[in-house]
Amino acid sequence: MSTTKSRINISVPDDVKAALISLAKRDQMPTATKARDLMEIGLEAQEDEYWDIIASRRDQLNTEFYTHSEVFGD
Repeated sequence: MSTTKSRINISVPDDVKAALISLAKRDQMPTATKARDLMEIGLEAQEDEYWDIIASRRDQLNTEFYTHSEVFGD
C-alpha cells in the first residue's frame, strides 16, 4: 500500500530522543507521529515569525488604511 507521506531520516541527541519517547507515551501515540506534530508546530512558529517581520515593516506611522470595500469593491 502506497502512502502520500514522505519519510526523512534525522539524527537527534539522546536527550531529545528520550523527550520524544516520553511525550509520545504521554499522548499515547507513536514517537514518529509526535516528532512530526512537533515539527509542524515549529514550522508554524517560523512562518508566524516571518509574517510578523513583514507586518512590522508595514506598520508605520501615518500609514493610509483602506476598507475592505475600497480594496475589493464590495
